[in-house]
Amino acid sequence: MTGTAEGVTAAVRLARRAFVAGERIDLNRLSAELGVDRTTLFRWVGNRDQLIGTVLISLADPTLRGVAERTGGCGPERVGRIMGEFSRAVIEAPYYRAFLRRETERALRLITTRAGPVQRHVVEAVRELVRVELARSDRVPTMPLPDLAYLVTRIAESFIYTDLISGEDPDADKAEAAVTALLRGASRPR
Repeated sequence: MTGTAEGVTAAVRLARRAFVAGERIDLNRLSAELGVDRTTLFRWVGNRDQLIGTVLISLADPTLRGVAERTGGCGPERVGRIMGEFSRAVIEAPYYRAFLRRETERALRLITTRAGPVQRHVVEAVRELVRVELARSDRVPTMPLPDLAYLVTRIAESFIYTDLISGEDPDADKAEAAVTALLRGASRPR
């Protein structure tokens, strides 16, 4: 590798490829594939949890963006459909399910807690989505937008990871219905 930016890009690309193949991200193997020592790899991407977080975000962003591009309508109903379809994509991704089964505790910590990088990132994306959609439907939130975005995200998480939480089957349709109901109740016409 000639520089840090190229190294980071290559490391994330290889880690993402392994993740999508359903493999465990292994920093020793990754540093060997890149032809660098672990110290260099650590300087580039941080520790294993940080790299996994980066990979998860790199998968979540285009998924959420793609769902939003394909989803019509406006307002609470559109946000509900987007979150339902995003939830469905996450639930149905075999590599994601493999990660959840293989490293349940780590996955939930990285994805569903404020301490992990993924939830913060998704909440910010959802915050913008809710802001735009409420404005498009001429509605205003009745609670602070950051809190509303957090609740929308937590609702989706609840139905994506319900098998790990309560043993029930994950359910994207319930995520859609709950998000839509929340946003209808937590906003009012302008």
